[in-house]
Amino acid sequence: MSTTHKQINFLRGWPSPGLLPTHLLSSACQRVLANQDEYTEMQEYGSCHGLTRLRKGLANWIGPHYGVTPDPERICITGGASQNLVCILQCFSDVNYTRAVWVVAPCYHLGCGIFEDSGFAGRLHAVPEDDEGIDLPIFDRKLQEFEKQDKEKRDQKVMHPADIVYNEYRKLYRHLIYTVPTCSNPSGLTMSLGRREGLVKLARKYDALIISDDVYDLLQWPLAAPVTQDRQAELRLPRLCDIDLSMGLSDDDPHGFGHAVSNASFSKLSGPSVRTGWAEASPVFISGLARTASTRSGGAPSQLCAAMLAEVVENGQLQRFVDETVRPTLQRRHRLMMDAIHTYLLPLGARTRVSSLNGYEIFGGYFVWLELGSESSTKFIADVLKTEENIIVGHGNLFVVHGDERSAIFDNSIRLSFSWEAEQDIEDGIRRIGQLISRMNRNREHYLQLASTSNMS
Repeated sequence: MSTTHKQINFLRGWPSPGLLPTHLLSSACQRVLANQDEYTEMQEYGSCHGLTRLRKGLANWIGPHYGVTPDPERICITGGASQNLVCILQCFSDVNYTRAVWVVAPCYHLGCGIFEDSGFAGRLHAVPEDDEGIDLPIFDRKLQEFEKQDKEKRDQKVMHPADIVYNEYRKLYRHLIYTVPTCSNPSGLTMSLGRREGLVKLARKYDALIISDDVYDLLQWPLAAPVTQDRQAELRLPRLCDIDLSMGLSDDDPHGFGHAVSNASFSKLSGPSVRTGWAEASPVFISGLARTASTRSGGAPSQLCAAMLAEVVENGQLQRFVDETVRPTLQRRHRLMMDAIHTYLLPLGARTRVSSLNGYEIFGGYFVWLELGSESSTKFIADVLKTEENIIVGHGNLFVVHGDERSAIFDNSIRLSFSWEAEQDIEDGIRRIGQLISRMNRNREHYLQLASTSNMS
């Protein structure tokens, strides 16, 4: 069946044009480039730690948000969360020493490839989550079983010289853990405080580094109340790196590298094109990360964009834009989608999470994770939606962990983004999804036959 419907893309996790502070960045760029002494410095290579102004500005913004003392020495500027993930792997892992990568599932679908490109293909393992986040008892059992099976391999020679395994700027970790603990992509779930503390303790027990994708922390809102600058405690849960630092040195980490790093980005705050982010961890870890060879060769990532961002962070313009424009807009878009889901999909057997944090009336991020309750796989439904309704969604098994697909399967789920499409198209798109599911229910034999004779299933 061909379609002339307008395309609606619920897969695209991009900020809509109204969520971009273009006018702020334009003015900031003009100010930065107006002074020759300043722009000459900005257009040179720069410190490996990144622009000091932005590091200080971030420390003064982020520190009070999380209730920690602002400390620029815990921060380095990066080229964005994806680029910095590569730098973290280059500095703190080794394919012959680091035994496994543990990924909370469902997972960010483009993250697995970064680990695979870094030599960890076939060594990614899925860890399930429940309503509070990562399932710690299951994870602990998986780690114990892995350690027993891996015992005979522990004496393999590492690729790097022996003094790089643990020196002033480097510590190789035996395990890596990748998670999006706040408003997870794709599930929308926020990990509870208890699970965060338990995860850090496990990381210390098994010599693991938690790489925490913290790109949605500042993009949360109450479900019913108006968005304000003041945020209740449940919107400011401590990051894993802060919990780790509060526990002091672990027995196997006398230099104080720690067991968690926050990998954050401006992509959802000021637009993906700035290609700028920041990492926050212990000062020792940050010093090592800043000395990534590619950074030492090329200088601070995103130097000019960092100067623009420093302008709008120092004067508070970006913070106000996030609180007065981005968060209320996302709150409204999320409400539009949820109202449409309740109207058109829940009566058909679909289920979804109302709150991102169990027990609290809050949400955040870009995505709704929906269980359709259909006898057809959501891969098939996604293909039919594209063909018959011109609607693009992320089917559940797009978000499995590469190489460990059978450990966590999501045949019945889809991810819907409410950040990109025009607001008037959100309800229309959900309505059309409901129409297709109703059509499939009425014409069950036709679609079963289609699934069996096509490459859609």
